[in-house]
This record gives sequence, C-alpha cells and structure tokens, in this order.
Amino acid sequence: MAASRWLSNATQPEPRARPNSAEMLSPTTTISCLASALAGAVAKPAANAAATLALKCRKLRRLVRAPKSECMSEPIIVVERLTRQVSDATGTLTILHDISFTLNARESAAIVGASGSGKSTLLGLLAGLDVPTSGAVRMAGSDLFSLSEDARAAVRAERVGFVFQSFQLLAHRTALENVMLPLELAGARDARSRATEMLARVGLGERLNHYPRVLSGGEQQRVALARAFVVRPQVLLADEPTGSLDFATGETVMQLMFDLNREVGTTLVLVTHDTAIAARCDRQLHIEAGRLVDAVAA
Repeated sequence: MAASRWLSNATQPEPRARPNSAEMLSPTTTISCLASALAGAVAKPAANAAATLALKCRKLRRLVRAPKSECMSEPIIVVERLTRQVSDATGTLTILHDISFTLNARESAAIVGASGSGKSTLLGLLAGLDVPTSGAVRMAGSDLFSLSEDARAAVRAERVGFVFQSFQLLAHRTALENVMLPLELAGARDARSRATEMLARVGLGERLNHYPRVLSGGEQQRVALARAFVVRPQVLLADEPTGSLDFATGETVMQLMFDLNREVGTTLVLVTHDTAIAARCDRQLHIEAGRLVDAVAA
C-alpha cells in the first residue's frame, strides 16, 4: 500500500503558482519563433496565450511552405560554402570553413569528428539556429538565411524534428502531453490520438501519464523520439542522441530511431562520436578543424 501511494504521488506534477511560459513552446521550434507572440500574451490567461502562439506559428508556416513538387525535385538540404567565424579581443576564430554538401530526401548522414571540430555548430546552422559568416543553407527549397528569424523558426516548425542528448522534455508535463505539444501548436485536432499511437510505437503505451522524473533515461529519450517523429518531419536533426545513455540502452534507442526514420521517411542528420552508429548511416561527413575532409558513402 505504501509503495502504491508513493508511485501515485511520484506521477503527479509538483504544485506551481502559474504555468511556465516554456510549456507553450514547441520542442521543434526555438524560443525566437514565438518571442513576439509571448510578449503580447504573458498578461493573458494561459489558454488564450497558447492559442495566440499556435496561430502565430501557423501563419508563419504558410509564408514559407514550399509546394511539394518543388521539395521533391531537388535535394532536401543543400549546403554551399558555409563558413562560421567568431571574433573577440584576441582575434578571429574560424569554427567552420567552406563546407559544402547536399543530402537527398530519406538519406541518413552522420557528422563525425573530434570534440571541438565544429560538428554541433554545423548542426545548428543546418537548423537555422545560428547564422553563418558566409555561405548558404537551403532546406526543401527555402534559403534559410534570406529569411527573417521568425520565418526560419516557421521552417523548423513545419519541416524539422530535433532529438537532444539531454532529452529536453518539459518536466511538468506527462509523456503524452510532451508528445502532444508540437501537434497542438500546429493546430492538429487529433493530437491526443496521434501522440498516444506514437508512444505505443516506441514501447511506452503504459507510461502515458508518467512525468519525466519517474522515467528512466532510455524512456525519456524514447518520449523525445516520439515527440520528434509524431509531426512526421522532413528532416530529423539529432545531437549525440545516446550520449547520456548506457551502451545497451543506447543501442535500443538508436535501433528505434533508424526504424522510425525508415517508417516516416525523414532525412536523418546526426552528430555522433560512435563509429558503429555512424557506419549505419548512408553517408559520413568527417569534420576536422572546421573543414569537411571526407564524405564517405556507406
């Protein structure tokens, strides 16, 4: 009986005075996507604020949505002479230098290299989360850096899913609510049924109402996978997705990621130090001191 009471308490959220603004943000977008909407919504009731944010994102998505025929007639990602530099009082540091490559729809690619070689910086640029010093990234026909920050965020919301090493789940939302969130912000009326189905697909059909703090690391990463794939993104970006997991759990999560990738038909780009994981991708992009030194096909 005591154990039952403990489990019941553990699956309930901690009390809080008011909703956190982060709960209104889709994990497939950045805060900048919704910053202007948040500024006008903070004084409104939570339900109205969430509705305002969702409407804002839907309007932005319509501005940048490319016709399907256009998206299918060219590579899904085109990177052209991408360079990223940062400057301070000591001088200029070149993090990435003249990177160029293309990825086709449904292709998988691993970005590999030593720590500090520029892998995560490249992933951030592919997502439009950072701005290059020079060069271009086109995603499904959209030239990311000719767009405003709001429009780039709309591209991410429409086309991109993310999986992070640290899971990035909202602690005060259940597994089901975490997976429903991007669907709700997209205005999907069947968000609950779709999220429930995806959680069952990743083996968490019995954990729908559990909060992240009572889920294991592997379970949390499976929730993150469900959240990323439930919107059926054209591109999935994963930054060291097994970095926080033990070997056996990491193997299980990666197998699930590749299975879902084939089922949904996304283009997968992942950063990894694991040569075995990289070898499972169609291509490997080797970064050394900020330069693309090798692009190996499987």
